[in-house]
Amino acid sequence: MFDPINRRRFVARSLTAGAVAALGDFAFLNGLPAPAAEDKGQRKLVPLSSEIEPLVRLMEDTQRDQLMERIVAEVRKGTSYEQLLSAVFLAGVRGIQPRPVGFKFHAVLVINSAHLASLAAPDNDRWLPLFWAIDNFKSSQARNKVEGDWHMPPVDEAKLPPAHQAKQRFAEAMDNWDEEGADRAVAALARTAGANEVFEVFCRYGARDFRDIGHKAIYVANSYRTLQTIGWRHAEPVLRSLAYALLEHREKGNPAKQDLEADRPGREAAKRIAAMGSLDRATKNDPKAGAELLEVLRGNSWSDGAEKVVELCRRGTHPRCVWDGLFLTAGELLMRQPGIVGLHCCTTVNALHYAYQTTDNDETRRLMMLQAAAFLPMFRQAMTGRGKLADRKLDTLTAAEQPGDVEEIFHDVSKDRVAAARKTLRLLTSNPRAVQPLMTAARRLIFSKGNDSHDYKFSSAALEDFYNLTPPWRTRYAAASMFNLRGADDRNNQLIVKLRGALT
Repeated sequence: MFDPINRRRFVARSLTAGAVAALGDFAFLNGLPAPAAEDKGQRKLVPLSSEIEPLVRLMEDTQRDQLMERIVAEVRKGTSYEQLLSAVFLAGVRGIQPRPVGFKFHAVLVINSAHLASLAAPDNDRWLPLFWAIDNFKSSQARNKVEGDWHMPPVDEAKLPPAHQAKQRFAEAMDNWDEEGADRAVAALARTAGANEVFEVFCRYGARDFRDIGHKAIYVANSYRTLQTIGWRHAEPVLRSLAYALLEHREKGNPAKQDLEADRPGREAAKRIAAMGSLDRATKNDPKAGAELLEVLRGNSWSDGAEKVVELCRRGTHPRCVWDGLFLTAGELLMRQPGIVGLHCCTTVNALHYAYQTTDNDETRRLMMLQAAAFLPMFRQAMTGRGKLADRKLDTLTAAEQPGDVEEIFHDVSKDRVAAARKTLRLLTSNPRAVQPLMTAARRLIFSKGNDSHDYKFSSAALEDFYNLTPPWRTRYAAASMFNLRGADDRNNQLIVKLRGALT
């Protein structure tokens, strides 16, 4: 898929990329310690396909400071991008506990985001996100070891339900928050059902409750998207991990037998789904609908937000115009309080919108819209517990008097995000074609400055969602994105140091 690594070309292009995209001048790695003996242990691990198991074990058992050198050697011997992508994803699925659904588990959650960044990057940059994800896996693996050294065990073959009962048994187990029953049923389901059928089931459970700040819906979307790339033959351990993650809850007792706030939007959605009517009849293009929904979500309850979606759909408003309001609200919340919760407003709406686009079930599409509208006020409420929200409104943000160029905007990102947002609004209003250089610079700065999974998760979601909005609102969403992208003056990460050492 991608060209083989050429050390001279890679280093030369990386170091001459230009002021904004420059990767920095780092010293080579020196004096690396000798590799430790392999940790064979007595782990009972879920088996993977024979063609990928050796590469997964290489990633699992090699010390972090030696791994990049080993991976580069594998690529030079012919290991492909797709094989590395498969291996790091499955290594995380097998060896990182998906609870809580976040934190160390970002080693898995970030894989699709890194892959999207690779696809959109210039040719000579495309290995960087994948190499970053491999290095990041080792960090999460170390944390998982400290927290109990969880590994996915083999499934008990004797206890699997028959194929014709797998789907029903899985739904029953998930509805009753039955971990053991769900694990058995999903293993059987993975062996008998097609990808689209399985995704349809999972996207509903991923959106049913507001726990783990949206990571459940994010995991559903990102795991399905990654499997679409690496192949459905790898699905079984992924789906077992996913089911286990979706059943995560921290309250005492069984959520199915309680009335908990996190579950109420999903439980109330059934009656609203019926009231919305078929989306096939919602064909009216209404550019004002996005601002109308934004105003409701800005200060009202989650129930009010869901009811507003029902109202707009009953008026015949095209779903794209409704999604405008959802994306704009997520962007505005990020502007009002940049940080961990604000960025997850954007990545969660991205995941729910992906499910909306991917399913062919009209009721599921309505559910994704309703849950997005309900979750955003719940995000806002969670943000109030972290401090005051700034008085910023995305729909009334004023453009800068002078647009500035792409380089100037990303220097401003490091010191004055409001100024960067206003200059972005001006630049893209006056020159819409500048969006591609803007996105290219944003991605390359993630490659060189990104130090956290959220840098990849957010940037891939935000840059993708620019095109999911209708044209009148795109420039404002791009402006809001400046509140969580990396700036030109941010500190460089250490990935290039490791790569330069490995490549020499």
